[in-house]
Amino acid sequence: MHVLSWNLFHGRAVPPSGRPLLGDFARALAGWDWDVALLQEVPPWWPPQLARAAGATAARTALTSRNTGLAARRAVAVRAPDLIKSNGGGANAILVRDGPVLEHRRQTLRWWPERRVAHGVRLASGVWCVNLHAQVHSEARAAADIARAARAALAWSSGGPVVLGGDFNVSAPKAAGFAAAGGRGVDHVLAHELQGVGDARRLDSGRLSDHRPVLVHVG
Repeated sequence: MHVLSWNLFHGRAVPPSGRPLLGDFARALAGWDWDVALLQEVPPWWPPQLARAAGATAARTALTSRNTGLAARRAVAVRAPDLIKSNGGGANAILVRDGPVLEHRRQTLRWWPERRVAHGVRLASGVWCVNLHAQVHSEARAAADIARAARAALAWSSGGPVVLGGDFNVSAPKAAGFAAAGGRGVDHVLAHELQGVGDARRLDSGRLSDHRPVLVHVG
């Protein structure tokens, strides 16, 4: 199974593009070979459109932070994403190709200094794929978020195989019961009852986002 992890930077580019980029992100995702995509900092209204463009059979979303008054935030973000930046609203999303999602669960990791959430899906194979975006600017808070997400993932799976991926905001994440499957920078995939196959790959996303996507083969 090929797992892609990508922080979408709230749909923005570096340097700023000065225009909406939903189509650009959708085309990028559609062009890569992956089975499950774990996405962070996603504009909350994007996942269905990203899924359609990428040929995903299922998409699940978990709202994160800055979503109060989302309609007003969206009205600005769809026209001027570089003006509103992260205040356009945030979500994590999981896209799945070639199969149904049998179950979807969420776990709030923290409320302060901003809401962080882990969420996961159970695939037809029985594997759980769990997505998180850990707290930034504090390794201790990031480690706490990772530990909570790992415990939730193991509980959801009843000890069965799990992929835990996303933006960990630490360079070498660790979680009890999990081994490193692959990653670069702060973007990683950990696995329980599975293992990484070969080296993680950084994909070329051009100017899109301030993170480059990471693709990890897990088996």
